Amino acid sequence: MKLPRRKFLHLAAGTAALPAVSGIARAQAYPTRPVRIIVPYPPGGGTDITARLIAPFLSERLGQPFVIENRGGAGANIGTDVVAKSSADGYTLLLISTANMINSAFYKNLPFNFIRDITAVAGLVRLPIVLEVHPSVPAKTTAEFIAYSKNNPSKVNFVSSGTGTSQHLAGELFKMMSGANIVHVPYRGTGPALTDLIGGQVQVMFDNLATSLEHIRAGKLRGLGMATSARSEVIPELPTLAETVPGYEASSVYGLGAPTGTPVEIIESLNRTVNAALADPRIKARLLELTTIPIPSTPTEFRAEMLATTEKWAKVVISSGATAE
Repeated sequence: MKLPRRKFLHLAAGTAALPAVSGIARAQAYPTRPVRIIVPYPPGGGTDITARLIAPFLSERLGQPFVIENRGGAGANIGTDVVAKSSADGYTLLLISTANMINSAFYKNLPFNFIRDITAVAGLVRLPIVLEVHPSVPAKTTAEFIAYSKNNPSKVNFVSSGTGTSQHLAGELFKMMSGANIVHVPYRGTGPALTDLIGGQVQVMFDNLATSLEHIRAGKLRGLGMATSARSEVIPELPTLAETVPGYEASSVYGLGAPTGTPVEIIESLNRTVNAALADPRIKARLLELTTIPIPSTPTEFRAEMLATTEKWAKVVISSGATAE
């Protein structure tokens, strides 16, 4: 049977609109059951605290529980692998950290490809890193510290929470860009490294500001500069390292990701809700207490950050010769 032209065009227009309508309906329906946020670290760390701060807001706004599931181990790779192999339906999300972007180069033969298998949902926060020294180090500024290290070759030790961590690579990048003569000493965790730094057994650390701020304010450590591109609101008197070493920047970022292939409508719904959370006065105040900087973004913007950060730290990993044991 031949359809009248007007009826045919009407049906054709309706058919063309079906994908858009179904996409909107899918986004409006999501979520219909609890959503897991996989934190690839044990409870109590920065990633865990951030996830548990954001999750209640998501639950309240989207009408379903957002449940934190800690899957620590292998430098965040175990939890990341869980998400990479999960259904791309929006019900399993990943708390992304800079470690994910470093691990692409640091670990060989990973069972997943982070950039390929995880898609960006939203940026969460940036964690400022501070260059700090034990008070026995005579340098009062970054320039003085660089000169001191050159005048004492291979005698200035900088500690980190482990090889391949953002603390370690922040130091390696500083060496590359400033010519500082400092030797890396890896520890098993931030706590032991910070304890020995305060005790004077080692001299230098590139640490997250949240961990070290109270020690800097108490005079147990001396902050020389922030590794972020701008000064911190929490301690604005501390200059950036870039003021002495132009172009230097090293910070940790947290974000939210999902398995690649997750419907765009669900990604966009999550992104809007996360950005609303970051704008909420109560959450903003808490993030400031934690010395973190909210980084609201579109999925495209956070994807660009993931790509740029992965490329940046890959160069440092290769230059430093760092490898997973």
